[in-house]
Amino acid sequence: MGKPTAISIIRCTTPFANWVLVWGAMAAATAGLNACRREAPGAGAPTVKAGVYRAVLELPAGELPFGLVLERNGAAATGYLLNGKERVALDEVTIAGAHLDIRMPGYENRLTADAEGDLLVGEVVLSKAGAKQQHIVLRAQLGRDYRFFAQPENDAADVSGRWAVTFTGDDGKQELAVGEFTQVRDTVSGTFLAETGDHRFLAGQVKGNELFLSTFDGAHAFFYKAKLAADGAALTGDFWVGMAVHEAWTGKRDANAALPDAYRLTNMRAGSQRFDFAFPDLAGNTVSSKDPLFHDKVMIVALAGSWCPNCHDEAAFLEPLYREYRGKGLEVVSLMFEHFGDFPRAAEATQRFRQHYGIEYTTLIAGISNKDEVAKKLPMLDRFYAFPTTIFIDRKGNVRKIHTGFSGPATGDHYTEFVKEVKDTLDQLLAET
Repeated sequence: MGKPTAISIIRCTTPFANWVLVWGAMAAATAGLNACRREAPGAGAPTVKAGVYRAVLELPAGELPFGLVLERNGAAATGYLLNGKERVALDEVTIAGAHLDIRMPGYENRLTADAEGDLLVGEVVLSKAGAKQQHIVLRAQLGRDYRFFAQPENDAADVSGRWAVTFTGDDGKQELAVGEFTQVRDTVSGTFLAETGDHRFLAGQVKGNELFLSTFDGAHAFFYKAKLAADGAALTGDFWVGMAVHEAWTGKRDANAALPDAYRLTNMRAGSQRFDFAFPDLAGNTVSSKDPLFHDKVMIVALAGSWCPNCHDEAAFLEPLYREYRGKGLEVVSLMFEHFGDFPRAAEATQRFRQHYGIEYTTLIAGISNKDEVAKKLPMLDRFYAFPTTIFIDRKGNVRKIHTGFSGPATGDHYTEFVKEVKDTLDQLLAET
């Protein structure tokens, strides 16, 4: 890691100060009112230092920890978010003296903070539906790399294995999930696979009979706590999403726990076979499924949004898949449902998404990130369940499969199996005439 370097800072002076000797009192008054002068910080001036930080987001339920790495190479800076095995690369990092600004990769979210010695104090700002923003207080301490507890525990309870899980919202709505955890001493990693998509890379610790898990990946701000029953067969706890959402959750050990078939959750309405669309591209030009580009092509249509972490995982999969198969007759279209109702902001968010993943396939602005909006814009679906939803269309324009949610790299073998399933499906559809 690079050694921290001093960055010049701008300091505004008060009127008249230090100017009288050269221009006299009248000139000093005119110039001094708006004068700022640049000077190198002194030896004691605060700067943002390179290194490993233990960062925490202050939620109503407690502190959500994650790892933050900052690297310096002269005036340039990069970094990583750390969650278990995952290292989220940060390439839009700006450091000016004691101030840090990070735009999250492919998102509208950002982290800002100011250095106070080895401490960073600031906030994470998350873009939410309806163009609203959620502000979460951030503190990060240099030189600490533990997750929840500094002292490891040798006799921590064992939560490793597979769990049949139910999440229950404060409104009573339930979602089934499967928890898969590995554990070394008190350190735990893993994820929850859910009908709407996995919870991505989780990291945590066990203290006594209590499990603590968290992730902050640039979008997800997830914090979990649970207690293990005396017989080691059940978990009971709470789950918080950022500042606003709380759910209770329970888990039972079950080596055979499984979710409903993701290909059976969303279907076409009775009597419908074709998935036709017509939406604007980022330049505002209408693109239709009936355009020559898509004639006699196998198509994957992804219902997505740049705000959606599982959609990011899907885009990271779809882009190389498109490059591999487009010469064989595949086209990929992503219908983007963004947080912003105005087209320019939605297009800008989608363009960031495209740039981050080097996307070459078609992305269209379909509407706002609302299930009712999806149902209105795509009436051929019997219902819309989750972002992302992926639709496989044959050369004749008929829908052959619909997959709800996305199990990404955090799910290990499940992701490997999904990749194989998709390629097998494409090979079959492309072979048809």
